[in-house]
Amino acid sequence: MSSETSHITRRTILQATGAALAGLSAAGAASARDTPWTVAETPTDRTLYDVAYTDAGAHAVGGAGTLLSRTATGWQRVLDGGPTGNGNALYGADVTDDGKRLWFVGASGAIGEYDVTTGSLRDHSAPMDVTNNFNDVAVTGDAGAANVYVAGDSGKLYYSFENGESETWEYVTPASGSNINAVDFHGDRRGHIVDGNKTVLHTRDGETWTKIGLADANVNFYGVDSDGPDDVHVSGGGGMVFHWDGAEWTPSDTGDADLRDVEVSAGGAGLTVGGGGALYDLTDGTWRQQSTPTGANLKAVTRGPIDIAVGAGGLVVERRT
Repeated sequence: MSSETSHITRRTILQATGAALAGLSAAGAASARDTPWTVAETPTDRTLYDVAYTDAGAHAVGGAGTLLSRTATGWQRVLDGGPTGNGNALYGADVTDDGKRLWFVGASGAIGEYDVTTGSLRDHSAPMDVTNNFNDVAVTGDAGAANVYVAGDSGKLYYSFENGESETWEYVTPASGSNINAVDFHGDRRGHIVDGNKTVLHTRDGETWTKIGLADANVNFYGVDSDGPDDVHVSGGGGMVFHWDGAEWTPSDTGDADLRDVEVSAGGAGLTVGGGGALYDLTDGTWRQQSTPTGANLKAVTRGPIDIAVGAGGLVVERRT
């Protein structure tokens, strides 16, 4: 794929599903927004930190190296212990453009590549002998030929343009060295990151980074959704969501909850989640609070045939669209 080609972004759905969602009418979007959220039964009480759609359905990752899969009969455990078997928590997940490989990262340098078709798992942990915590991952390209970008707790972004093979990893410190909390790409080598120093940066080549905001935000940044150079959403503390249109940042204040993740599809429909079960729906440019059957902290959200949010204590809440 060229760097201009759109790909499946972090914590989101496959391209075909995304196109279908983008085509929803205003009435259809309103109908989905009014559908109630329900709690799904899961086989774990470990915190789930991220969720993503693959070619084989939704998968979630969490504490103690847990990997879950949503099947026709509900959520099932796929993996315990993470890629190394050491039980390191998994904090971030993303899927290749063809939906066939789920990559996940976590504590103590954990990196795994899971084939959702065959069930095989490859361990890519501790690239360059690094065993710091990894907070998030973005992958572009197809299975076996992916570009992999890993957000480090030490302020470094680790990347491989050769599917994470040994000796192909490099790193860059994009900003001040503060922890990188989230990463998302809208093209092979074009994407955005947010760090713990209230900074948003973008890249056009996957290697060099330029700051694009945010001045005077006064809150920490936790999530980023990169849909284009002029279409970026950032979620943060104090209920804040920011949108970049290529010229300026527009803030939205949803309330008090720290918002840990944000997902917005082409066409402008989106979701953001956070502390105390907070969940907001974006329709027609306005964030509206959703009623959820939980007060537990939500960590991540993805949109698809079934919208899914995950969080503390193995919590999964779902809404059919």
